[in-house]
Amino acid sequence: MASTDKGHPGYLDEPESRRLEFKERLPKGDHLARTAIAFANGAGGKIILGVKDSPREIIGIPEDQLFSLEERVNSSIFDQCAPAIVPEVYLQSANGKTLLVVEIFPGSNKPYYLNSKGKREGTYVRVGSTNRKASLEMI
Repeated sequence: MASTDKGHPGYLDEPESRRLEFKERLPKGDHLARTAIAFANGAGGKIILGVKDSPREIIGIPEDQLFSLEERVNSSIFDQCAPAIVPEVYLQSANGKTLLVVEIFPGSNKPYYLNSKGKREGTYVRVGSTNRKASLEMI
């Protein structure tokens, strides 16, 4: 897990979009996996943990939680998604606080889907700043 410090990353000034998602903390259930799937099925994207979206506020991740959070993120995405999605996870400093950046690259084995729901019901795509279940035509 590498750390990069470029002061205030430019993406923090951008709205959530087709390639950018902010989370104050690790989402429960399969929400993180759905976003990873939608990004992998599209143009890729970044999930930034430690940032409240509305109003935009840098919360940061406590240092004693970083390693376990990184492990939970990797396990959640790897275990819940098929074909396997391996995110690039790294630390980034912003305003003296540490963020966890989860970067998902466009996949080469599309469609990606939730293991638990199967290809037909568990394939997601990114529409604007939201994840939507893909139609059969899209799959």
